[in-house]
Amino acid sequence: MKIFISTVIAGVTVLLSCGKAPQEYKKEASIDTELPANLTHSDIDSIAAHAVIYEANIRQYSPEGSFNAFTKDIPSLRKLGVKILWLMPIYPISSTKSKGSLGSYYAVSDYKKVNPEFGSLEDFRNLVRVAHDNDMLVILDWVANHTGWDHPWITSNPTFYSQDKDGNIVHTEGTDWTDVADLNYDTIEMQQEMSKAMMYWVTKHDIDGFRCDVAAMVPVQFWRKTISKLEEIKPMFMLAEAWEPELLNDAFDMAYGWDTHHVMNKIAKGEKNVIAWHERMTQIDTLYNDNALLMNFTSNHDENSWNGTVDERMGEAKKVFAALSFVAPGMPLIYSGQEYDLDKRLLFFDKDSIDKQKGIFYPLYEKLGKLKNDHPALTSGKNASDYTKINTSDNENILAFARTKNKEKIIFIGNLSNTPKEIKVGLEGVFKNYMTDRKEVFSNDMSVLFKPWEYKILSVN
Repeated sequence: MKIFISTVIAGVTVLLSCGKAPQEYKKEASIDTELPANLTHSDIDSIAAHAVIYEANIRQYSPEGSFNAFTKDIPSLRKLGVKILWLMPIYPISSTKSKGSLGSYYAVSDYKKVNPEFGSLEDFRNLVRVAHDNDMLVILDWVANHTGWDHPWITSNPTFYSQDKDGNIVHTEGTDWTDVADLNYDTIEMQQEMSKAMMYWVTKHDIDGFRCDVAAMVPVQFWRKTISKLEEIKPMFMLAEAWEPELLNDAFDMAYGWDTHHVMNKIAKGEKNVIAWHERMTQIDTLYNDNALLMNFTSNHDENSWNGTVDERMGEAKKVFAALSFVAPGMPLIYSGQEYDLDKRLLFFDKDSIDKQKGIFYPLYEKLGKLKNDHPALTSGKNASDYTKINTSDNENILAFARTKNKEKIIFIGNLSNTPKEIKVGLEGVFKNYMTDRKEVFSNDMSVLFKPWEYKILSVN
C-alpha cells in the first residue's frame, strides 16, 4: 500500500477539480472472483485482494455446536462476500489441566483428529466440499506453539517440549496458559512431525491454508520451510496471528492489523482522534512492503471473550468502524455472530450459543461485502489500489480518503466523533452514496453536516 497526501487549496482538498460530474460505478467494472478449479498462488492472491474472511466458532455458532449446523449456513455467508472461512481449532481438546467444563480449543490433544463434540471427520469433509462449492477457501486454525497435556508427545517424546532445570515440561513462559505445554523448536524431529501434521490436512482433506496461532512465538524459519512444503502440494493461504513484518516475507500471506484495531477502539472511546488513524496508515506504509496484506477487524474470538463486545468497546461508533474495516486497505474479518448483532461475550471454555436473528449488521455486511468483492478500487495486498488522504476543514474529527485503481475510485468520509460536525470537503460534482443508493451533489464551497459517527461511501469512476 502506498499512501499519498492530496493537494490542499485554501484548507480544503480538491479531489475532483473538473466541473464535469463523474459517472457512477458500473457493475461491469467488477473483478472475477470465481474460485478456479486448479488454483495457482496468483489465483489465491486475486481472491485475497477482494475477500471477506469469516472466523467460524463451531462450538458456539449454534445450539448443536456442530460442523453440520454450520455447514447449512455457508450459502448465507457467501451473500456477505465471504471468500475465506477460518475455522477455529477443530481438534480434540485435552482434559488434563483444562479450563472450564469443555477446555480451550487451543489445548490440542491430537493434531490429526477432529473433536467429536463437533461431529465426525466425514462431517468436516462435507463442510469443506460445501465451502468449495460456494467458492470459498477453508483455512484451519493451527496451534504450533504448544499442545494440550494429553497429547501423546508428552509421554512418547518429552524432548519435544520446553523443560525446566529439573526436566519438567512447562507451559509457555510469560503466559497464564497453564492448560498447555510449550513446544521446543530446537528439536528438529518435533519440527518435522509438526510439518507432517499440517500436510496431512492438505493432502487428505483438501484444506486451503492455515491461520497460525501466536505465529511470532514460533521461529520464522520453521514457517518458511513448512509453508514451502505445503505449497508443493497446492497453493496455500496463510494467516499469521501476529503483526511482525518479517512473517510476511516469504512466509505468510496476511497478518493481523492489531494496531489498526486498537486505534479504532481508542477513537471510539474518545481517547484518540483521526490524527491517530493517519499516523497508523503511515506506520503501515513504513513497516510493511508494498504487497503486505493486513486483516482489519472490529472483533475476533479473543477480543469478544476477553476485552468486550463491539458494543462495549465501540458503542455508537460500531457501524462506522465496520464500514471502515471494509473500505480501508486490508481484508475485513467477520467473527461468528457479528452478522447477527452479537451483543454478548461468548464463553470460551464452556458451551454458549449465538442468537441468529438478523438485525442491523446482516444487511450492512451484505452491502459492504458486495462492494469489497466487486470494486477494483478496494484491491488490497499485491497490486493494491492507492490510498489517498483527503484534507477537510476538520482534520481531527473527519476522516476522508480515496481508494483508487486505474480510473476506479471509492471515497470514504466519516465523522469519527460523538458530536455533529459541519465541514467542507471540496468535492465537485454528483456522486452516488453507495450505502443509500442516492445521488449526492457536492461543490467546493459547500458545507456538509455530519451527525455523530455518520459516514458516506461515494462511488466514482
